[in-house]
Order: sequence, then C-alpha cells, then structure tokens
Amino acid sequence: MKKSAAEIIREYGPFPGVDKVGGVTYDGQQVWMAAGDKLASFDPASGNAVRSIDVAAHAGTAFDGRHLFQIAEDRIQKIDPDSGRVLATIPAPGGGGDSGLAWAEGTLWVGQYRERKIHQVDPQTGAILRTIECSRFVTGVTWIDGELWHGTWEGEESDLRRIDPHTGEALERLEMPAGVGVSGLESDGGDQFFCGGGNSGKVRAVRRPRRGAAAGSGSASAGSAGKAAKRS
Repeated sequence: MKKSAAEIIREYGPFPGVDKVGGVTYDGQQVWMAAGDKLASFDPASGNAVRSIDVAAHAGTAFDGRHLFQIAEDRIQKIDPDSGRVLATIPAPGGGGDSGLAWAEGTLWVGQYRERKIHQVDPQTGAILRTIECSRFVTGVTWIDGELWHGTWEGEESDLRRIDPHTGEALERLEMPAGVGVSGLESDGGDQFFCGGGNSGKVRAVRRPRRGAAAGSGSASAGSAGKAAKRS
C-alpha cells in the first residue's frame, strides 16, 4: 500500500452555529455540512457561510446533481435543497451505525462505522445491492474517476484510503496529522477532497494525488459498471 502525508490545502471554519461536522458533500458551488440539527453550506472560494436548512443531519451527506441525501439516525432523507423539504425517506443499512454517504452509479454508497463496511444501496428502497468489507472504521465515502476513497478515524489517528472497490483492499493511504479527525469525505470532482473535522467544527481541503491525464477531469464513477450522476 502506498503511504504519504495528507497535504491540507485549506481549513474552513469553525462556522457560527456549527459545533460538529458529521458529513460533507459538494454541489458544484457550495460545500454542505451535516451539523446535527441542520444542514449548513459555505462557499469554498471565500470560506463564507451561505445558508442552512433545518433538518436532522447526524452523519453522511451526498448530492446526486439535484437532491441532497442526509443520514439522520437510522434513516436516509432525500431533500430538496431549494425548499429544504424532505421528499422521501429510506432505512439506513446500519440501523443507526451509519457514517459516510456518497452518490455514484445512480446509487447511494453508505459507510457503516464500527462494522467497517461500505454498502451500495438502492436510493428508492434502501435495499442493499452489495457490501464491501474494509479494514478500518469508515467515517466518510466518496468516488472520483473510478476510485473509491473512504475516511477513517480511530483514536488520535485518521487518514484517507483508496480501496479496491471489489475486495476492499487498501491501495493508498493519506495520513492526516495527529489529532486531526475525519468525519465526512467528498471529492470536488477534481484535485481535492473536502473532509469534515468532527468536533472541531471545521472542514479541511486535502489535495488529491494526481493520476496523470485522468486527474482533474471532474468525472465521478463507481467503476466500469455504470456512469455516475453529473454534478450541477
């Protein structure tokens, strides 16, 4: 497994009214954070807070190009970002032990923290389509250019891991500084990741390792089996 130190490009926050970040996603313009009793967003260029939605938001957050998806206790909510209305709800596969949420291949990818698993889930029914076994706790999930990455956080150690989407084998590891946690992970579609910072109330941008011509193409895919949703 390739190992290197994570390069933190920028820190955002803490933000007013955000004591803890439990999940992050990116809609092409704003970064959204799960902040317990609300979803809050900020502009990654300026770092300024933009808006918030009053909805339960305890763990992973995802965006499918049109809607936000948010883990709240033992369920996943589908949210209209314009009105803030919850449009639908499905059961979360971990029954409350869920962490990390991503959208790719027309499906949701849900981390299950202590069970060290990532589930591919039908966004309409919540049915588990397949499960990937991981070697560490899962605290965030994202797909970028056919690569599956997840965050880990155990004790004072955390990192970002690229894993084989079929076997769960860790292929690459970006080690975060000691004491810096990862709670939520999302790619910006290019050369950086957004990482939730747990109780710090911060979000950190981490440089994504380059992959030659593929790097920075902005596409997100869950492998050759299908196409991911385009970001707005």
